[in-house]
Amino acid sequence: MTARTGAEYLKDMRDARDVWLGDRRVDITTEPMFAGSLKGMAGYFDWQHRYAEDCLIEDTVSGKPMSASLLVPHTRRDLEIRHRCFDRLAKYSYGMLGRTPDYVGVTLAGFIARADMFDDGTGVPVARFTRFHRDVIEGDLAMTHALIQPTIDRSIGDLQGQNAELALRVVRRTKNGVVVRGGKVLATLAPFADEMFIYPQLPLPPGTDPAHALCFSVPMATKGMITICRDHYGLPGPVADHPFSARFDEQDGVVIFDDVEVPYERLFCDCNLDVYNRIRGSGWAANVFQQTAIRAANKLEFAHELGTRVAAVMNSASRPDYAQMLGEIWAYSQLARAAIAAAEAGAYDWGNGAFLPDDKPLRALRDVMPTWMERTNQILKAIGSHNLLATPSLAAFDNPEMKATLERYLPGAGAISAQERARVFRAAWDFCGSALGGRVELYEKFYLAGQPRNFTRDHIQAMNTPGFGQRFAEFMDNCA
Repeated sequence: MTARTGAEYLKDMRDARDVWLGDRRVDITTEPMFAGSLKGMAGYFDWQHRYAEDCLIEDTVSGKPMSASLLVPHTRRDLEIRHRCFDRLAKYSYGMLGRTPDYVGVTLAGFIARADMFDDGTGVPVARFTRFHRDVIEGDLAMTHALIQPTIDRSIGDLQGQNAELALRVVRRTKNGVVVRGGKVLATLAPFADEMFIYPQLPLPPGTDPAHALCFSVPMATKGMITICRDHYGLPGPVADHPFSARFDEQDGVVIFDDVEVPYERLFCDCNLDVYNRIRGSGWAANVFQQTAIRAANKLEFAHELGTRVAAVMNSASRPDYAQMLGEIWAYSQLARAAIAAAEAGAYDWGNGAFLPDDKPLRALRDVMPTWMERTNQILKAIGSHNLLATPSLAAFDNPEMKATLERYLPGAGAISAQERARVFRAAWDFCGSALGGRVELYEKFYLAGQPRNFTRDHIQAMNTPGFGQRFAEFMDNCA
């Protein structure tokens, strides 16, 4: 197939996946609450055809168009092609969708570029993984992942005591594969994905039961796999009333593997601690953070324009306090773009022919981005103030009597109409203050791991870099 349309994506969602919303097992294709989200995901697939010159490339095997996010990067030109793809796809949701298929797609492509990391000495996992990559290309599959162990007791380790009993692990083997049991979070996009891709998050400590050392992918409709959704924040009604909530709630869930059989063909790390612990050891961040940084830059650029428009509706864009806050968002967006440019300019061969960006600027951006995103929402709320709450539904303008009242009492400044004012304020509220806006803010805070952990890890990594401390030693020598 390759490069699906929205209609083809929706057709493929009609399967036997086990999805629960509240107290009900639901069919995602007929569940009214999921209608907007499914339409939004279908729009993503149509978007890649609308902007095919940026999003699609020729598959060298089939000759058909394929997603550029699945391109295995071996040259600087490959990174440029991927950059255009990520930039265009981010513009579809203005950065509000964090788990679009290109996110896990680029993860897969990076792993394929460093497929040597999966080699257990037999070559079998590498061959399996390469065939899986072909399956994803040819089906244009939407993948999600769930990497975190469902830690119940934080006073002990993730794989100790009660936590170990709940964590995903192999419980037995069959002639066809391994049977796994346990839970995983946070499965963003799970109800609307084709595949669940499980791969390492952090190295497992010495002495860990190898049964936890797994990397595999299975279809979402696999028997025994259960997706438990949070409350859905998608809202019905016209997109203009809820421009983000009506389309872009990608859902989050807990995935339970209730004795799920994983075929050997889809098993890429089979209880091998050495392989598991090195899979993300060379190039994972450098590869995937190209996509995450470009999405973040697009979101910040949009937020700057949105905030500027909110201020303009009140004729306050030139107020010193508002201009200062808006300039702050602009600075974040430009620093994000600068980090991307620096990382791509410093790209090099990471081994096995994998040509990936320099990860240091991208890791630094990852470390500060949660603060920037939270601060951006604070600024939008400060500029919009109570006006974001005192905004009528756009449906009110369909009533001639109410429209006249609104135009008289709730117009924008100058020649801006009441309806335009309402559209702008409703968009700002949906972006930063609605249930979905709050969810996205929390997602930004943790989806690339917690900020304290990232700062700590990058500091330690910097200390272990060859030559670290030399400049201070030279300084002390010069002061002697």
